[in-house]
Amino acid sequence: METKPPLPPFTEDSARQKVRMAEDAWNTRDPARVVLVYTEDTRWRNRAEFPAGRAEVQRFLERKWARELDYRLIKELWACGGNRIAVRFAYEWHDDSGQWYRSYGNENWAFNEQGFMTHRHASINDLPIRDADRKFFWPLGRRPDEHPGLSDLGL
Repeated sequence: METKPPLPPFTEDSARQKVRMAEDAWNTRDPARVVLVYTEDTRWRNRAEFPAGRAEVQRFLERKWARELDYRLIKELWACGGNRIAVRFAYEWHDDSGQWYRSYGNENWAFNEQGFMTHRHASINDLPIRDADRKFFWPLGRRPDEHPGLSDLGL
């Protein structure tokens, strides 16, 4: 049987590892890769959308990253226990007119015994920002280890 370590029950260290792995995957902006950490019947709430199953989640992510250009994300562990992890995050992106945004949010995750995410509930708010107010600067893809995290940036 396939697994996606680290597996629950989560310690603070294993939860931090799981959060960073999720951040790295999302920063690829590759929906086909990202969905592989979710169960086939995963259930989501993302703003006012409720995708169910990998196929719907993949279509959701395709739409998301077609709209949210030059997307860069930082996630931070908020809490963990058993098979659940709570995360806070922020990401920066711009629309096709060049307007930049910083989106802030919280996620609640639940995992099965094999380490696949069964549920993702996200609450997100978007703040228009000026280009000069951006804080997330790294080449598209994985955030370098030396780039500050959310707490270090005061976000």
